[in-house]
Amino acid sequence: VGSEMCIRDRGEMPTSRHIVITGTSRGLGRALVQPLVDLGHTISGCGRSASAAEAFNQIYGAPHRFDSVDVGSGSRVAAWAGEVLSDNGPPDLLLNNAGVINRSAPFWEIEEDEFNALVQTNVCGSANVLRSFLPAMIAAGRGVIVNASSGWGRHGAPDVVPYCTSKFAVEGLSQSLAEEVPGGLAVVSLNPGVINTEMLKRVWGDGARRFPSPETWAQSAVEMLLSLSAADNGKQLSLS
Repeated sequence: VGSEMCIRDRGEMPTSRHIVITGTSRGLGRALVQPLVDLGHTISGCGRSASAAEAFNQIYGAPHRFDSVDVGSGSRVAAWAGEVLSDNGPPDLLLNNAGVINRSAPFWEIEEDEFNALVQTNVCGSANVLRSFLPAMIAAGRGVIVNASSGWGRHGAPDVVPYCTSKFAVEGLSQSLAEEVPGGLAVVSLNPGVINTEMLKRVWGDGARRFPSPETWAQSAVEMLLSLSAADNGKQLSLS
């Protein structure tokens, strides 16, 4: 089992890569796109918003591509992954970032439908993406997978029980999958820290303003993400 660690300076930037990012419609996924493109990397991104995907496609164009995809749909993710692999090949870096959070409330006040929808996106969605891209990465013999976790995936908290449940599941998925992937690949979980995203605002309201914006966070996150290698397999990472 990988030990929790804090990553800061990991050395020189790698060469150009194909990077797949889920959840690019908003938040951290959206904030990562521009700095990664600026560094010369090819981005294949998805999010639920068709308008956001269209805007990105107009800004960046091929070989970058952005699509409207609900990661909770296994068939839609599989179709999208097939198109991405055909266009750009297997990802060198897969950022499994898409996620949602529940409204702030005690667990017994959260309806079944809300709980199930959150798990469908955060847990089943992560699994759908992995299932669709992993075979090509294994065949290529390389690649790093980063599954977005949270401090609330390692420590419980009130009023966000569904979200905590999903992120604890992502931690278990990451640790177990790291034991299965062959040499040359790495699977890690990442607690990105506390960021002023729309998700955090849903829980903390105006209190979220005390924390860095996604764009500020991305400035340090990009270097760390690009520094990961097969040697990091199984680690539980935190960015601070």
